[in-house]
Amino acid sequence: MADIKEVFSYRQFDIQQSHAAMRVGTDSDLLGTLGAGGQRILDIGTGTGVLSLMMAQRYPEATITAIEIDDNAIIDASHNFAASQFADRITLIHTSFQDYVKEFKAKGGQPLFDSVICNPPYFDKSLECNNQSKTRARHTSSLPFRDLIEGAFDLLVDGGVFSVCIPPEVLSDFTSECIIDGFWPQDFYHIKSVPEKEPKRFVLVHRKGMTERHDHTFCMRNSDRSRSEWYKQLMADFHI
Repeated sequence: MADIKEVFSYRQFDIQQSHAAMRVGTDSDLLGTLGAGGQRILDIGTGTGVLSLMMAQRYPEATITAIEIDDNAIIDASHNFAASQFADRITLIHTSFQDYVKEFKAKGGQPLFDSVICNPPYFDKSLECNNQSKTRARHTSSLPFRDLIEGAFDLLVDGGVFSVCIPPEVLSDFTSECIIDGFWPQDFYHIKSVPEKEPKRFVLVHRKGMTERHDHTFCMRNSDRSRSEWYKQLMADFHI
């Protein structure tokens, strides 16, 4: 039994996070609620498995494939999936995304997924730390944007959607790479911490196929630092 401090409880599932390098946070909550789903969803770098579980709750008919390279994160994700009511709809695969794509191409398979979702690593190599699990989870050396975006494009069916959560400092590079590889911007969520500040995070939804871009701006807190009504409504089905 994990220590209570190592468990984060949502309304319909619990997240044990005593092994994974990256714990439940605002990024996963934003992506898990604003990211686009489908019948067949791929979660790249699942970590504790929180995104897969959020998508399973939001899309009751969906099947989810969760990929994770890190041995420690696999322990938490495996436990969290097995303990949830969604266990029969989630498949956990212990591999790197690059190897998963390579095997897919070697088999000559057709695109598999309607939705790809990822909370990608975005720190550059110069900021790497000594903890290998944290480096894999946080730094682009483990999953460069080009590998992520090209792989997602190959695995998505026509009309499929690709959702990520990223900070402003990599917005230009990431969106440019998506367009170069053939994605069309669909929904860009500009998320502010408070109204008077610039966006702190962006949830981006790109489509494999032509579409119109829609921009949305929201604040997680009011000027007095209380939770905004928008954020409370966004998380109403998840936060206790």
